[in-house]
Amino acid sequence: MSQKEFEKRLKQVFEYFHQTPELSYKEYSTTNKLEELLKAENIDILDLPLKTGIVAEIKGKKDGPIIAIRTDIDALPITEETNLSYKSKNLGKMHACGHDFHMTTILGAAYLLKRDEKNLQGTVRVVFQPAEESSHGAEEIIKTKALENVQAIFGLHTAPDLEVGTLGTNVGPLTAAVDRFEIEVTGAGTHAAHPDLGIDPIVVISNIVTALQTIVSRNIHPFNPAIVSVTHIESGHTWNVIPEKAYIEGTVRTLNEKDRSLIPRNIKTLAQNIAKSYGARADFRWHEGPPATNNDKVWTEVAIRVAKDTGYKVKIIPPKLGGEDFAYYQKKLPGAFVDIGVGIGESLHSPKFRADESALLKSSEYFRNLAEQALIIIKEG
Repeated sequence: MSQKEFEKRLKQVFEYFHQTPELSYKEYSTTNKLEELLKAENIDILDLPLKTGIVAEIKGKKDGPIIAIRTDIDALPITEETNLSYKSKNLGKMHACGHDFHMTTILGAAYLLKRDEKNLQGTVRVVFQPAEESSHGAEEIIKTKALENVQAIFGLHTAPDLEVGTLGTNVGPLTAAVDRFEIEVTGAGTHAAHPDLGIDPIVVISNIVTALQTIVSRNIHPFNPAIVSVTHIESGHTWNVIPEKAYIEGTVRTLNEKDRSLIPRNIKTLAQNIAKSYGARADFRWHEGPPATNNDKVWTEVAIRVAKDTGYKVKIIPPKLGGEDFAYYQKKLPGAFVDIGVGIGESLHSPKFRADESALLKSSEYFRNLAEQALIIIKEG
């Protein structure tokens, strides 16, 4: 197959995935299609206890090392608002985060690696991971022990703030730890005409919302990026009744582990003490998500060198406070995560987001090259 034919094939696969998005843990058709496409190229699929998602394997030298390349496969509950000829056929579901691009890139890399399998200096595990948008899909892969004996792992994300032909990365955290909190305040309900006979939870929770904004500004080092955002507030059912309860939830984003452990303690202390001062009670719940990604220095330098050799313009980018469960893998083994430019356009998670198909071929070639070089580097010590 010529390069032009291969590129056409990648675009066909990409458009198929874009048209058929599925949500986290429900990627059944996507998994079946991936299995079909991998088997068509005689790529081995590992027998693992996964309901959705696949881990494939391309074996070169038997005595060589093992590395992994990873993509996510799930979509978002968003109704697409593009005019693409291949827009989503599944109403209310859309690949608005570029996972269709990720899948096609890594599938393409797998095809290219399979072609040259005999010359590979080791084994490449190809991870098609479910449920990244749930923030816990990587943990499902880790539970299967599919990454045992893997010595390095690499992944990507589409970047609508980078031109096609540009790759962005950096050493250390590239994305943030993502955690969620809930606070429920219990006061005492009463008639709106007689607030003195109750304890108004709306007043209490409003003071908590305001106080939470001081955590970052007065407790976190000014040069440490961090966010505490209240994103949902709920209380009451009608205009003339002071309710018994009020509820908020929100997200915390951090890059520093010390900050990550400090913030929930401060949220809890503020909420409970403010509620107590009004005679109310505050119940605090904390839901830990993925940690911050952590690009290994050596492997990031390799990723940059290979990118330049593949023809990318490389940009050293600052960390972002979005999350990425690739970070779970980096808790277990070293590796690097990169942003692939897909053209300047609408942001991720926008119903108008789109990835430029012209970026696919180079992206697949890059991950082929990166996998090959990683195996050589590990084998040579």
